[in-house]
Amino acid sequence: MRLRSPAWDGVVYWALDLETGGLDPRRDAILEVGMVPIRDAHVRLGEGWRTLVRPEGNVDPRSIAAHQLVARETRDAPPLGDVMREVDRRLDRHVLLVHHRGVDVPFLRRGYRDAGLRWRNPVVVDTVELLFRQARRAHRLRPELPAEPPTVNLSAAREQLGLPAYEAHDALSDAVATAELFLVLRQALGARTLRELT
Repeated sequence: MRLRSPAWDGVVYWALDLETGGLDPRRDAILEVGMVPIRDAHVRLGEGWRTLVRPEGNVDPRSIAAHQLVARETRDAPPLGDVMREVDRRLDRHVLLVHHRGVDVPFLRRGYRDAGLRWRNPVVVDTVELLFRQARRAHRLRPELPAEPPTVNLSAAREQLGLPAYEAHDALSDAVATAELFLVLRQALGARTLRELT
């Protein structure tokens, strides 16, 4: 017997974005974390949180072109362990909301391990997965149109859905952008329960 899933708006989501020193979670550093909650179907901007992280891993010089974070900015930032404890405190018994679980979750898992924390394996909602679901749904409704893969770039996906542009590659701005995208996709998919979003 499956347990009943809570209503989609009966849980707290923490939209999270990481800026990293590359795309390899085994060796590249987390440089910045941004988080913002969705409570009662509203993005709570006043509870948003952002911090730089003193890097403990590799920083690929090519990544600087994307996030514009240089060594002098992160040198006096809190260490990874302190930051991961703050992430963990926010995620405790809540849902993790990300835009591309394949990137953020491996970095988080390694960050937890390096900080000596137990990974809680939170429920994860991924807006990239929701974009694919929305594209499949649109094709079922209009099968005469070609089945096009969705645009998964955060800024481009938001633009296609009529959401405003934000500065990209700032962890808090991207967390807010993810939260807003989630709310639009949830509405488009007509999801009523958390299970329908995971």
